[in-house]
Amino acid sequence: MLRGFGGAVAPVSVDLTRRDHVERLVAAIRGAGRPLDAAALNAGVGVGGAFVETDLDAELSLVELNCASTVHLAKRIAQDMAARGEGRILFTSSVVSQAPAPFQAVYGASKAFVHMLALALREELSDSGVSVTALLPGPTDTEFFDRAGMQDTRVGASDSKDDPAQVARQGFEALMAGEAQVLGGSLASRAMGAMSRISPDALAAKAIRKLSEPGSA
Repeated sequence: MLRGFGGAVAPVSVDLTRRDHVERLVAAIRGAGRPLDAAALNAGVGVGGAFVETDLDAELSLVELNCASTVHLAKRIAQDMAARGEGRILFTSSVVSQAPAPFQAVYGASKAFVHMLALALREELSDSGVSVTALLPGPTDTEFFDRAGMQDTRVGASDSKDDPAQVARQGFEALMAGEAQVLGGSLASRAMGAMSRISPDALAAKAIRKLSEPGSA
């Protein structure tokens, strides 16, 4: 699609759960022959289900991808951008970063990690010429819920998930405007995110449980 708009595309196939592969991606970026103007750190997976029943290896791989690889890539990219004095970084967090996420416990915690990382780096880099933005999408119509094993949940089975193109556009516009964070998706999704942010954790956790508990569809 990008080639159709006249863009040059250079795909790099790596496994971001492997740190040597992350360095391979960094080397490809640095060897591209031009500075990196903007980066979208979007890679992530979910694991749904009761924490006492979910697969430990799957959740540790989730932490490696969602958290460790994000730190690794952000470190290299931010170092290069700060040295140059310009650049933009977009971190994809989630509305579930705003409150405890029962039956997505590790995923929700990983996205809270990404969100706090983004906001902290934004402040650290505020005088460097590098802008950092956090995107917090709501439930989006992708393969996420199938891959996370959440097909039988209320949120996974819903037909009212957000349009990925809309979420991507909102993230891009916020990035280019230099905003700190943006709730993505429909008005309903953004309202859900705003309510989660201001609700007591215990109440927010109960509300999220109704959406993500297995068998709730």
